[in-house]
Amino acid sequence: MSVRVMIVDDQALVRAGFRMVLDSQPDLTVVGEAIDGADALRVLDRVEVDVVVMDLRMPTMDGVEATRRICARSAGDRPRVLVLTTFDTEADAFAALRAGASGFLLKNVPPEELLAAIRVVAEGDSVVAPSITRRLLDRFAGQLGPDPVADPRLAQLTEREREVLLLVAQGLSNAEIAARVHVAEATVKTHVGRILAKLQLRDRVQAVVLAYESGLVTPGG
Repeated sequence: MSVRVMIVDDQALVRAGFRMVLDSQPDLTVVGEAIDGADALRVLDRVEVDVVVMDLRMPTMDGVEATRRICARSAGDRPRVLVLTTFDTEADAFAALRAGASGFLLKNVPPEELLAAIRVVAEGDSVVAPSITRRLLDRFAGQLGPDPVADPRLAQLTEREREVLLLVAQGLSNAEIAARVHVAEATVKTHVGRILAKLQLRDRVQAVVLAYESGLVTPGG
């Protein structure tokens, strides 16, 4: 089945460009467009969407607030969000990740990377490289709020799962974690999946945010 995509951007030329790229793919279908976050929510009320490609800087309702509202929807009515940013809007990208976005790309990303990212997000994974996630969290740690609060959900993790979560939050890929703890990469992937299920998180990006917010890891640590 085709991945149903909605494009949210206040610039018509940008939307047209993305639509042209996406419609050239047999497995991707643009089912809607929106000019801002508020318009996106209205479109979602009448159109089924798998992935929302979300701009951040828009009038009326920006991409961060729209992402927060989309990710607060019930599970059966909640598409995944891929946000777009520029180098000077990393703070907004970080806020969108905390709001539930599955990752972000730079707005000048090559077409093939955008296509690959949409497919990855549609499959339930994240498109933010662990090292980039950590850089964002380190840079904007002040936005994490007051002192870290231990999350009771962490008590559900086994000692190995806690170790894997710590390494994920430190910016290591599955392959790097596998080498560190001397197991197969497939085993690490299984551990990550169990961690997400136990903590009721959507992807590893949200797992990293939780690790920082709960004090499991600290910025720069």
